[in-house]
Amino acid sequence: MMAVASAAAGAVSHDEAFDWTSIDWRQAEQRVRRLQARIVQACQAGRWGKVRALQHLLTHSFAAKVLAVRRVTENKGHRTPGVDGETWTTAGQKMAAVRNLRQRGYQPLPLRRIYIPKPNGKRRPLSIATMRDRAMQAVYLFALDPVAEVRADRNSYGFRAGRSTADAMDQCFRVLCQKASARYLLEGDIRACFDEIRHEWLLNHIVLDKAMLRRWLKAGYWEGGRLYPTEKGAAQGGPLSPVLANCTLNGLEHVLAEHFPTARAPRSKVHLIRYADDFLITGRDRSLLETEVKPLVEAYLQERGLTLSPEKTVITHISEGVDFLGQHLQTYHSGLRITPAVKNVQTFLAKVRLRIRKNRQTTAGKLIEQLNPMLRGWALFHRHVSGARAYARVDHALFQALWAWARRRHPTKGAGWVRKRYFHTVGNRHWVFSGAVPGVDGKPVMARLYATKCCRYQRHTKVRAAANPYDPAWQAYFAQRRAPRTTLPAPALPQVALPS
Repeated sequence: MMAVASAAAGAVSHDEAFDWTSIDWRQAEQRVRRLQARIVQACQAGRWGKVRALQHLLTHSFAAKVLAVRRVTENKGHRTPGVDGETWTTAGQKMAAVRNLRQRGYQPLPLRRIYIPKPNGKRRPLSIATMRDRAMQAVYLFALDPVAEVRADRNSYGFRAGRSTADAMDQCFRVLCQKASARYLLEGDIRACFDEIRHEWLLNHIVLDKAMLRRWLKAGYWEGGRLYPTEKGAAQGGPLSPVLANCTLNGLEHVLAEHFPTARAPRSKVHLIRYADDFLITGRDRSLLETEVKPLVEAYLQERGLTLSPEKTVITHISEGVDFLGQHLQTYHSGLRITPAVKNVQTFLAKVRLRIRKNRQTTAGKLIEQLNPMLRGWALFHRHVSGARAYARVDHALFQALWAWARRRHPTKGAGWVRKRYFHTVGNRHWVFSGAVPGVDGKPVMARLYATKCCRYQRHTKVRAAANPYDPAWQAYFAQRRAPRTTLPAPALPQVALPS
């Protein structure tokens, strides 16, 4: 079997025979992890010359290149080509791509510009890089992400390994749940964050190969048969863009802490919770947020070429309720309550109803196979908040949509016949939508629709603010956090009477 060790520390040899199917992926990941751990230790020691030397070693390693190609060929957009129309699907194409990931003479191609609709009716520009450019960015992402983690804000949760929206919501609960907590919230949204970042700021502050970074930033985009220059922004759609946006916004929490230190915290109650370019800032009263905090944030963003969105940046009392990351935070007489946001529920139901309408002629079993992953994923996303009422609403709306779907398929049959064919009783649950699907042995088995109300509340433990997934000192901590989600309990042994 081909070993990764032969070329892990240097550039790919032209004469070496490669075989994609025999790569030792575990060894490749371990080699990249070791270099990333050394980058973290050099960052913590302030040895930036060594950081750049280790980044060079990592970005020219064989292990990083094969992992980068695997990443861009297995993610959600691996079938979407760039301006060259090229995709990598076979093992031979992937191995040839690894050989072509050379820094010498590299020049990225222009991006392919497309637009995706936004909920407010506007369109969001999305720039699609070629497969080669995406793979090269993924290689340099391995070198930049450890540096970004060392410099990251303590309460930044978006686009970071080992962090999620559940961590952000738990932090919101911590700073708002008590009677003496802040009562006002500044809901911040940065206008066109990815598209407005100043290139000069990125080139002066991002610890990465400046020549490579400049090439990606200035690659331009292709639209309507014309090539347009990119004078600002980090194009969405590339592996590097989320981390570049995080690096741009890192430090805002430190600026707020300097102006509102811990000694003043009991009076000011200023806390920042950020997820990508969406953030909440708490404060004791409206005037503090309006006259002190908001100008401070605006000045911080202006240096980076960014501005707050006037229509989305508002100051709200917590008793009026705030939507953040698909959840709704609001205080009642009983205290703070976090529930799935109404807009989030409506958007999800619209997607489910659309899926049902598009499958009017399919069988019940195949429809269940499409709906169950959607329902289970949405329910698990909200399992850390009070979602019982939202689950009941979703299940009821789904029953109505499926009942209409079933009646439409059989317009001449009565309601009793339709109910007997598609809806069954399972235990203490009635009207369970069911359908036949092929089993493992090819014989049909009965599949049942997932009920979101069966998803029970699960208390989430927030990740420690200082935890770094690339630091060896935190390796055991993150392994322990992953264990409950990946380790299944051992099956109970049957009780058998012992012989006398």
